[in-house]
Amino acid sequence: MNIEKNPLKVIQDYPVIPVYYNENAQTCIEVLKASYAGGVRVFEFTNRGQNALQNFKALLAYRNEHLSDMQLGIGTIKTVAQAEAYIELGADFIVSPIVRADLAKISAAHHILWIPGCMTPTEINLAEELGAPLVKLFPGDTLGTGFLKAIKPLFPNLKFMPTGGVDVTKESIDSWLSAGVTALGFGSKLFQQPENANDYNWLTERCQLLMSLVHKK
Repeated sequence: MNIEKNPLKVIQDYPVIPVYYNENAQTCIEVLKASYAGGVRVFEFTNRGQNALQNFKALLAYRNEHLSDMQLGIGTIKTVAQAEAYIELGADFIVSPIVRADLAKISAAHHILWIPGCMTPTEINLAEELGAPLVKLFPGDTLGTGFLKAIKPLFPNLKFMPTGGVDVTKESIDSWLSAGVTALGFGSKLFQQPENANDYNWLTERCQLLMSLVHKK
């Protein structure tokens, strides 16, 4: 079941995107629940472990039953076979660390938002030619805000989202927002669990803080 919404529109409205993987399906569900409670409405699970497919299936089942307005996408997609498997399950969008024409083609064929990862102006240009409306700047900590400021005028019709290197601080978020990003992907820095935490309230509170910071732009 795909939620009847435009993922790109939801990303623009809710620009904090957790990027997460865990081998344990229940842990994944708890993280999804806590993120949702914190105001997150776009969540990227990553295809990075042996349990990725079955855990994503469990997340989709939970989402469909309890969190109907959550956009749930799959990241780290590098092949058409991977894309097909997750599209068949019901992924709302596909994120890849690379630019490939065949990934663009299969996403378009299924009317699925494809977000390719780019590191150079040439890759960004190719992504635009292949029809990507939103590009992932990866790795964000290597490229930095200065890179985005320099290349953004060259691609006035593209939207950008850094992943990797975006810190959970006002300074980091303000810097990226002022550079002109549409959304921010948060990986390990978001999920650094405080000592002695017995539940995921800390994650809910952190997501709430991030949402309040991005909506001040």
